[in-house]
Amino acid sequence: MQQPLTQHPRLWAAQSPHRPAIIMGGSGEIITFGELDERANRCAQLMRRADLQRGSHVAILMENHPRFLEIVWAAQNAGLYFTPVSWRFHLDEIAFILGDCAARVLFVSKAQAPLALALRQRLPTLRCFIVGGLDDSLESYEAAIAGCPAEPLADESRGSDMVYSSGSTGRPKGVKQQLAATSIDKPSAMFAIYEKRWGWSPQTVYLMPAPLYHSGPLRFAMTMQHLGATLVVMERFDAAGALALCQRYRVTDAHWVPTMLVRILKLSSAERATYDLSSLQRVIHGAGPCAPDVKRAMIDWLGPILEESYGGTEGNGMTMISSQEWLQHPGSVGKAFVGAIHILDDEGTELPTGETGLVYFSGGPRFEYHGNAERTREAYDRQGRSTLGDIGYLDADGYLYLTDRRNNLIITGGVNVFPQEIENVLITHPEVLDVAVFGLPDVEMGEAIKAVVQPRSVEHAGPALAQELIALCRARLAHYKAPRSIDFRADLPRHDTGKIYTRLLKAEYLAKG
Repeated sequence: MQQPLTQHPRLWAAQSPHRPAIIMGGSGEIITFGELDERANRCAQLMRRADLQRGSHVAILMENHPRFLEIVWAAQNAGLYFTPVSWRFHLDEIAFILGDCAARVLFVSKAQAPLALALRQRLPTLRCFIVGGLDDSLESYEAAIAGCPAEPLADESRGSDMVYSSGSTGRPKGVKQQLAATSIDKPSAMFAIYEKRWGWSPQTVYLMPAPLYHSGPLRFAMTMQHLGATLVVMERFDAAGALALCQRYRVTDAHWVPTMLVRILKLSSAERATYDLSSLQRVIHGAGPCAPDVKRAMIDWLGPILEESYGGTEGNGMTMISSQEWLQHPGSVGKAFVGAIHILDDEGTELPTGETGLVYFSGGPRFEYHGNAERTREAYDRQGRSTLGDIGYLDADGYLYLTDRRNNLIITGGVNVFPQEIENVLITHPEVLDVAVFGLPDVEMGEAIKAVVQPRSVEHAGPALAQELIALCRARLAHYKAPRSIDFRADLPRHDTGKIYTRLLKAEYLAKG
């Protein structure tokens, strides 16, 4: 006999079916727990009819949409891997991800239907369901689930997300966890720590303004629904709108990445004061570096309610820090809550307190990069400790400080961008001989993307060529990956082997301020 569920949307659907599970911030549409569970069951039945069995892969290409989470829960309950894909990616990037994860079914919103039609030309065996629209070339999602039973699958098992992040070679890489042999209820062990620390419950009202196709927002959203909380989802972020939703729905917890904190602080103090934020108990942030001045200003305004965490899509470790701790350790991302932290030098020797090296975690969950055994091996050392490639140090109290990123990873607006991907596009231009791309501190975006180009002819280099190169990046990559600005130099600093010393260029720009 199946054990009763303890934490799952279906439990809350049985106890309080008319209570809101999701409120869409822009449209005001409400999806109750009863509706969420019924629709997720129908979608899971559809997945089985499409011959998707435990371990199969599906993908979701949608903006923050009312149907997004029901599809995710259907895949989770059916024991599938589900890959949310950013609709901001270039068609080439999306096609690579769908091919790499071997997705057999794609769920696409009406707004993203043109992308789906283009993808079908490249991936003719991909089965596509369009949500909220009609197209002769795509199957209607609504019609398909209407013909499916509303009962749960007889063979439910726990699935998992497989989210793609940027790869060190410029190709996105899928972070894959082994499917758990546990029941479908309860959030992951990592998010159970958040629950215990912050006391989340069915009384929690959680504001989610970030794209659900990112791993952090998706996992936080699913955790809220495991616990029976109400999730307020913004179709797109705007600062005043976020504060208005906090007031309207008596939000207790808000999820804001550093870029959002900056934009909220740019509202005048008079405008911010017009909103009643007395219900707000926590502001949770991560997904990139937060400038200390920005964080301190938020604490000064809202009080010590900011909670920060550091980790990655890989889930191999996690740190956490409260506002009170941060004020005592400004600039830190916290102490280890999942796994133990080790700071290692290039030879793998553990470094003492205060010395900077590569950050490793031990004792956390293992992961692999799907289809990339070499990259997976590179993430682990001989003792089984794993790294996200970040550089940092520990203080005497065990608090972690991040100082840089291996391979010069750029985090802009909370999104990871690898320079190599941009360099690979710029070098294709006939007027570019060589190029270096790196990130520079930016108050609003965390980091801004800078490109320094060695042109074929210095005489022909200037603002017109810079704009042409930026347009080239926008045509080939997601727009946020395009450089904010481009400088030209007759030569670039190089090692004797010809490799560009990007770190020297970056240091020069940092010294200029």
